[in-house]
Amino acid sequence: MCGIVGIAGKSPVNQALYDALTVLQHRGQDAAGIVTIHDGRLFLRKDNGMVRDVFHTRHMLRLIGNFGIGHVRYPTAGSSSSAEAQPFYVNSPYGVTLAHNGNLTNADEIAKDLFRSDLRHINTDSDSEVLLNVFAHELQALGKLQPTENDIFQAVSAVHKRCRGAYAVVAMVTGYGLLGFRDPNGIRPIIYGERETAEGKEYIIASESVAITALGFKVVRDLAPGEAIFINNEGEMFSRQCADNVVFAPCIFEYVYFARPDSRIDNISVYKSRLRMGEKLAMKIKREWGEDHDIDVVIPIPDTSRTAALELANKLNVKYREGFMKNHYIGRTFIMPGQSQRKKSVRQKLSPVDLEFRGKNVLLVDDSIVRGTTCKEIIQMARDVGARKVYFASAAPPVRFPNVYGIDMPAKSELIAHGNTTEEICQLIGADGLIYQDLSDLIASAREGNPDIEQFDCSVFDGQYITGDIDDAYLDRLAKSRNDGAKRKVQQVENVTIELANVQDID
Repeated sequence: MCGIVGIAGKSPVNQALYDALTVLQHRGQDAAGIVTIHDGRLFLRKDNGMVRDVFHTRHMLRLIGNFGIGHVRYPTAGSSSSAEAQPFYVNSPYGVTLAHNGNLTNADEIAKDLFRSDLRHINTDSDSEVLLNVFAHELQALGKLQPTENDIFQAVSAVHKRCRGAYAVVAMVTGYGLLGFRDPNGIRPIIYGERETAEGKEYIIASESVAITALGFKVVRDLAPGEAIFINNEGEMFSRQCADNVVFAPCIFEYVYFARPDSRIDNISVYKSRLRMGEKLAMKIKREWGEDHDIDVVIPIPDTSRTAALELANKLNVKYREGFMKNHYIGRTFIMPGQSQRKKSVRQKLSPVDLEFRGKNVLLVDDSIVRGTTCKEIIQMARDVGARKVYFASAAPPVRFPNVYGIDMPAKSELIAHGNTTEEICQLIGADGLIYQDLSDLIASAREGNPDIEQFDCSVFDGQYITGDIDDAYLDRLAKSRNDGAKRKVQQVENVTIELANVQDID
């Protein structure tokens, strides 16, 4: 999962891009990057780390220009290599830079075809570089010395024909303008806004509306599935539907977990959708556990579950309390493949307020349960400080299948809900009771905000992949790259690389 932003301004955009990336930091903490353009030259800064750590004053001073794009990265295969930090760049044609949120499901196939047919070399394992080279090749194939907006849209149409999966993209064509486009299924979010200045109208394209409003822009609308918008150097904006046979199916996990609650995605308030999740989960508790349940207090697992937990408590007429304090200043834990490392991380990040637990029957609420190791440790923490009973509620249904559209979920075999019943999961995590949101209620919680959306990508819950190109062989290959063993190998290689770099620095 990543965050993207692009700005077509009338004055320097470096500070605005930086501010937008800090607002989108929740979408990726692994790496950050900004590229700007001035007088036909590109200025790039990207590296591993948080936005505040990647960009210092000396870097910002060099990021000159009125157009630019930015990216915050969360790895989708366990790698934290700085070589895969975005934006990416190719010099032909014109000079194209690109930042991408999502995942191409046919990236390996395209990469081979790019080499055999297009004579293009891919230098990283990132599918974003593949996407960039596809777009660049299709643009070059038009053979135009000075491309128009029609040429740009024609290249995007060709991208849609070659690429499968999820992609929300911002890109710059050097000397011509800023581009944004969305995959034909609209899986990953992308939205644009505008504002009037004394010099003229400025535009912004971003992953979430909060990045637009925080910078003083006015939200215009989300991009439709398959749509592209282009702002040329003169500040003129053009839009076009560039895909055939679009099927609108945005990722429902954005509303469960990834998006900020103060964002609107596809005209749905994330905050209100989570309120409705809490309300519907409370109704299920009443149905299945009875009106005379013995829950004394509802406690959220910070931070994402707070909204759902608050409404759940209101509907149950039970006290809501903040029972866990989160340490926001703990150092990064990087890749944590081992269970003991994850347990240590949970203990460092969360601290229980014992008086909210002692002698009480508590209902812990989380946005979802993936591996189960985190919630198991949290349940034990609640018992350690005196909870009489510990129940657990998930605002999402059981996560039984891996995500292939840009979310770094574990291999299927490492998902606690895969192959286990709710009762078995309850025993595995050590809870006195466990309840999951029904998928129909989750869909209704989101869809109520925008009834025009007829379906969502719910593949992590139901195994139905909207692109229709995912089979067992694909999932097996994905599992080999995402399981704990694969991540340990990646980390070992990167540790050796770091050690070699340190030796070279000493020399």
